[in-house]
Amino acid sequence: MEWLRFILTALFLGIAVLFYITAVLGTFRFRFIMDRVHSGGIGDTAALFFVVLACMIGSGEIMTILKLALVLAFMWCTSPVSTHFLGQIEYYMDRQLNRYVEREDHHESS
Repeated sequence: MEWLRFILTALFLGIAVLFYITAVLGTFRFRFIMDRVHSGGIGDTAALFFVVLACMIGSGEIMTILKLALVLAFMWCTSPVSTHFLGQIEYYMDRQLNRYVEREDHHESS
């Protein structure tokens, strides 16, 4: 049973590392800030899930599992909020946003 827990813990940590690497590559590869924020937000949320899942399996104690589940719930609530906040900052601060975004009011003809 201990070997199975160890293998599952290592597997989920490996998956988390792949998600983190993908998020970092997406953050540096994309040029538009909204794409960067999206890549980082999705990647770190998925990786966080696998890290916490690996810790839950590795610990095996019910109270530790419950505490980690609360940490996961808290992070899943705050990460999208911070990503949205960064997007709003970009929306209000970037004067050249029109070169990246097509809006409906630009295509209306009179």
